[in-house]
Amino acid sequence: MVECCEFFVFYVKFGGQFGMKTFIFDIDGTLLDTEAMYMKALDQVLRRHQIVHPYHELTQTFGITSLDALKRLRVPDDLIEPILKEWTAAIPAFQSLAHVYDGIEAMLQKLNAQKDVQVAIMTSKRQFEFKRDVTPLGLDKYFSEFVFFEDYQRGKPAPDPILVALKRLRADRTQTVYIGDTQYDLQAAHAAGVKFGLVAWGAKNQQGVSAADYVFAFPDEIVALAQE
Repeated sequence: MVECCEFFVFYVKFGGQFGMKTFIFDIDGTLLDTEAMYMKALDQVLRRHQIVHPYHELTQTFGITSLDALKRLRVPDDLIEPILKEWTAAIPAFQSLAHVYDGIEAMLQKLNAQKDVQVAIMTSKRQFEFKRDVTPLGLDKYFSEFVFFEDYQRGKPAPDPILVALKRLRADRTQTVYIGDTQYDLQAAHAAGVKFGLVAWGAKNQQGVSAADYVFAFPDEIVALAQE
């Protein structure tokens, strides 16, 4: 796991950029702890088709689209569509395992109180998944824009979804940060020309994230980037 706290303090003191105006958030592993909900449902469905992977291999696909996840797990082409449908159907049985990380709502309230700051969502979720997983938790009100799976051609790690968000928000890339928990989030952010903030509470044993521009130990640290 990333050694987050010392890195964040060092970066802010010696060259970190303040005065950020646009904050774009991933959801899974960033705002919500949904890993067990998704991965246990996937494991159940794959085993039904005699496809077995160690749980840690399944979690390495967390953060990309469901379709890309199945391809990375080498699911045969003729089984991808049936498994996608079964996976979607299986998730509600594990929904009780999902929750908002501590401190997230307070952080979002503080960001919304900052002058000229806009806060958005960019996620690999489909709209119906967002309504199923996020809307009941009451987080919608903190965001002015939402970019879903249906809004772009290529998902993370391609920059496409972040570019969609930037265009809709009319945001300055130099004052934008994308906040997530995986290497795919980092790659998408840097490919789109924006800063990347890694959340240590969701980045469990993630590889390829050492190039993060910021590392946050606690949600409240994110607010500091909005301050002049």
